[in-house]
Amino acid sequence: MTITVKAPAKINLVLDVTGKRPDGYHDVHMVMTTVDLSDRLELSLLEGGEIRMNAQHAYVPNDERNLAYKAAAVLKERFQVKEGVEIFLEKHIPVAAGLAGGSSDAAATLRGLNELWKLGLSLEELAEIGAEVGSDVPFCVMGGTAIATSRGEVLEDLPAPPPCWVVLAKPSIGVSTADVYGALDLKTAQHPDVPKMIEAIKGQDFKGICEGLGNILESVTLPMHPEVQQIKDFMASCGAEGVLMSGSGPTVFALTEHENRAHRLYNGLRGFCNEVYVVRLIGEKH
Repeated sequence: MTITVKAPAKINLVLDVTGKRPDGYHDVHMVMTTVDLSDRLELSLLEGGEIRMNAQHAYVPNDERNLAYKAAAVLKERFQVKEGVEIFLEKHIPVAAGLAGGSSDAAATLRGLNELWKLGLSLEELAEIGAEVGSDVPFCVMGGTAIATSRGEVLEDLPAPPPCWVVLAKPSIGVSTADVYGALDLKTAQHPDVPKMIEAIKGQDFKGICEGLGNILESVTLPMHPEVQQIKDFMASCGAEGVLMSGSGPTVFALTEHENRAHRLYNGLRGFCNEVYVVRLIGEKH
């Protein structure tokens, strides 16, 4: 028996960090939504009880370092599942891009195994288990659009933003999330207006959403990696209605209501970086 599951990427429309926690993580206040750029996972039942990972990607591990593998192991142990699984992962979301690709793969694994192993769990129960795997996994289990607080695992639903085109551009650099958070100065960094974004989404105000985009981590990543600033500036100069770095970077996204503008952005950005995508906002729950 084989089940196929999609794992969509997520972007943060607004990301604020409100403090550092005793456990070493940071408290965040952000709004996240999903876009139609997805990894594809095939989960096949194995009778022997083994978890076998087949990622077929140079930068994606095939052992417990892979969040999809880890998700399967946590679920198997929690419910003492005797069957195993082979996870075939077809990557489309760029790796280490600030788009939660690994977390979404883990979430898709949880949703797929719930069906494959006939566990009968709700999405809410799967999200709770996902919090053991990673902070972004609960959101990726649920999908849609949500306010996230605490480490990012405490979620409050929002309606989907108005439909639009999303252009994603990832420069060929790596950004360490730990380094970015470690260098963040909460006293001097400009905090984005999260309530303004929430109000714009509830009001289906596309202009307000674009004006409310904000990411406190840009204060660290942009000076560290000028390429990211260059992409932001180029997107803005091409008339994108809203531009922001996703997560800790290095991916930058542009929002536009106009398909021809999205493709103009795509064509121009191909000169800056190899990994450029034109997709739609999903914003709806799984």
